[in-house]
Amino acid sequence: MLQLSGAGKRFGQKLLYEDVNWLITPDERTGLVGGNGTGKSTLLKVLAGVEQLDLGTMTRARGMTLGYLPQDGLALKGRSVFDECLSIFDEIRSMEQEAEDLSAKLAEHEPGSPAYEAAADRYSYITDVMHANDIYTLDYQVGTVLGGLGFSKEDWLRQTEEFSGGWQMRIALAKLLLQKPSLLLLDEPTNHLDLETRNWLEDYLRNYENAFVLISHDRYFLDVTVGKTVELWNKRAHFYFGNYEKYLKQKEERRAQLMSAYKNQRDQIEHLESFINRFRAQATKAKQVQSRIKELEKIERIEVPEDEATIHFTIPQPPASGRTVIDVQHLYKSYGEKKILEDVSFSIDRGDRIALVGANGAGKSTLIRMLSGLEGPTSGEIKLGHNVLADYFAQDQYKVLDPKAKMLDDISGIALKVPQVELRSLLGCFMFSGDDVFKELGVLSGGERNRYAMAKMLVSPANMLLLDEPTNHLDLRAKDVLLDAIRKFTGTVLFVSHDRYFIDGLATRVFEVEDRRVHIYPGNYEDYLWRKQGGPEKVTEEIRSSPAYVPDPVVVVAAPVKAAVSPIKKLNPIKLKQLEDRLAAVEHDMPKLEGDIAAAEEQLGNYSSADESQRIATSLEKMRADHAALMIEWEELSTQLEEQNT
Repeated sequence: MLQLSGAGKRFGQKLLYEDVNWLITPDERTGLVGGNGTGKSTLLKVLAGVEQLDLGTMTRARGMTLGYLPQDGLALKGRSVFDECLSIFDEIRSMEQEAEDLSAKLAEHEPGSPAYEAAADRYSYITDVMHANDIYTLDYQVGTVLGGLGFSKEDWLRQTEEFSGGWQMRIALAKLLLQKPSLLLLDEPTNHLDLETRNWLEDYLRNYENAFVLISHDRYFLDVTVGKTVELWNKRAHFYFGNYEKYLKQKEERRAQLMSAYKNQRDQIEHLESFINRFRAQATKAKQVQSRIKELEKIERIEVPEDEATIHFTIPQPPASGRTVIDVQHLYKSYGEKKILEDVSFSIDRGDRIALVGANGAGKSTLIRMLSGLEGPTSGEIKLGHNVLADYFAQDQYKVLDPKAKMLDDISGIALKVPQVELRSLLGCFMFSGDDVFKELGVLSGGERNRYAMAKMLVSPANMLLLDEPTNHLDLRAKDVLLDAIRKFTGTVLFVSHDRYFIDGLATRVFEVEDRRVHIYPGNYEDYLWRKQGGPEKVTEEIRSSPAYVPDPVVVVAAPVKAAVSPIKKLNPIKLKQLEDRLAAVEHDMPKLEGDIAAAEEQLGNYSSADESQRIATSLEKMRADHAALMIEWEELSTQLEEQNT
């Protein structure tokens, strides 16, 4: 459908990547990953035709359509949200009027006449197009997508210019999803989405009928949507089959294989050099020495590029607080006539890591600002416990930084005991490297200053952290550092995040803000979803504190009780031996098939012709299907044999 051959791109004097060979097939579901500055967004712009290659070529199949969503910068105006989305169907809707005109022409002309035949052919074509695009359900299609992306029915009638930049990007995303192009190119589509709309988009992409390539710093989103990962690393594109989790495993395996091959080659080179040096001066060995020299010259040296160093930063541990960190009783909050929170009561204990979730506009940021003391409640009480030192990280935290301060001097001033080498490593993880650390904070963008503010908070934390969207503007590597650091933090954390992986890896409780109340769920986001989808009922702090409330231990620790199963029927020895033999055959065939798949993938990366690439792609697709079938059979056989042995 689209093919890059020997593709390369520069950014000024810097070479971003070169020799990229990539055949994008109609069933492509790919995540584009790589470190900051490797050229991911630039490559997506090349695929979209927004930028041109400096090296190599790009070819597209005739008739294919493209849809591209940049990270930001789109602004729409002049129409309501609903009409803006409906406008993508203008051409199809105009066909409806043409179809009515053609019906009138068909009535005017004699059947069999040239005018009649021409009108009939055009009418047939138009009705086929209208039918293919479900013209009579266009309003329904628009409403479904807008609802999924978080627009209320009241929002549909508002003018697009009334919405902020993040909501403008949602409108642009809605238009692309409704267009259903042959290839959808999405650069950070989840940046402006809350958890509910991310979940909806995940389901939409899983069922999307065409191809897509996306960039995302949301690890969970990548895991559930893509089946292939392309990494830009060391100025090359490296292809992995599987989601992000499988990509990480395969990358580690590839590096281990590369290191093994590198070691074997070094041993071979050292052996040849030793022979040459030992016998170079002996005339009787001249022929063997020359043979070894030629052999040495023919060796294509394996290079092992430096891998990104893994940063493990430990947050300096704060002074301990009392057992109860925050106690909230009968909290109300309203802005004029608009009620945000009503009769909210809860307590937070030392060591809690609480995820604050809820739809956009539910009141999460308002609640976290009140807990930080930046905003007062309309009524009710918020009490801080003994020795509680709270620190608040806002979505616009960069506004409180000194624009004249230089980055390294500023962070060193509050972390006197932390060596500068360690501080520079931490800043590098948050995408500040080289001379960036000597810049004044005022010259940085808002996103860059927010990243710096997060790094600064980590080196001198209070014992109660209130974090509003701490993962915004962070890449996957920086998120992992932040997640690892907060896990080791002995204080208390309450945070708002739309990153599912981050919440699952950190939260010990989930506070859901819904219908102006706060509902409390034990466990992480997966546990919260399980309870929302039919697990035990949610327990509010009001119910929990009631004298009649008796906690049920099943709510916290027990999984749903499985129905009783009938005893496993034991097989006779002959049937058992057949199962064992088939399992052994499958286990023998799978590595060979995996080797054939790897060889075909390598062939696909070396472009020779369009026909040959198509042949290899077809063969590769069949091998992958065979491999998937073998995996299913292997799982079934293994389960049967395991049951027989229990």
